[in-house]
Amino acid sequence: MAGHNKWSKIKRQKAVTDARRSKSWARITRDIMVAAREGGGDPGMNARLALAVEKAKAENMPKDNITRAIKRGTGEIQGADYEEISYEGYGPHGIAIFVEALTDNTNRTVADVRHLFGKYGAGLGQSGSVAFQFERKGIFEIPGEGIDEEELFLLVAEAGAEDVTNEEGDFEVTTPVDAFGAVQAALDEAGIKVEEAGLQRIATTTSHLGPEEAKSVMKLIDLLEELQDVQAVYSTLEMDDETIAAVS
Repeated sequence: MAGHNKWSKIKRQKAVTDARRSKSWARITRDIMVAAREGGGDPGMNARLALAVEKAKAENMPKDNITRAIKRGTGEIQGADYEEISYEGYGPHGIAIFVEALTDNTNRTVADVRHLFGKYGAGLGQSGSVAFQFERKGIFEIPGEGIDEEELFLLVAEAGAEDVTNEEGDFEVTTPVDAFGAVQAALDEAGIKVEEAGLQRIATTTSHLGPEEAKSVMKLIDLLEELQDVQAVYSTLEMDDETIAAVS
């Protein structure tokens, strides 16, 4: 997971400077709808929905938009029926890539994803072809200002977290999937600000590439992330300082 926290920050900053708010809102809206459909429309009883609503607020999404998305998810008002779907394959230089999408048209989505894989000499694989190279984890990114590392560790460990890492003064808390809600509740109760939180796929092993090779992989990942139905893209590319400097 070396470099994971730093690269997450760079991607968020890039999203801001690229003025991608409308796409971000569309992604969050779909996430709210699916969370409400699966777990109900009360954020207090639905950890995934609560997280999606917090992300919406952080992106300055209007309250009415959030409310409408929740009601579409619960069926109170009509809306598109979104399906969660994933795609797996190998990108340039043998880097494993896992794509998560929310779509109301699976034919469109798979065509878009397959086109980009083919364009970069990569190929989609069958379900499970690369999934074994990733672990599903809960990740909380917490600004370090005013936070005592030992106290934070004790707080989240009691709630079920696996690890706390300190990278350049900020903290990253890693949890099993089933402890995500409990850790989120513990942080909320303690009044600790969370900059970013969610369930992610973390590569269990990574591959280091030279600068030019890494750029070709990241070009494909960037284009996949720009697709309207894609929610997240994960890879086994090692994001160490050298790689980050090359692709930034």
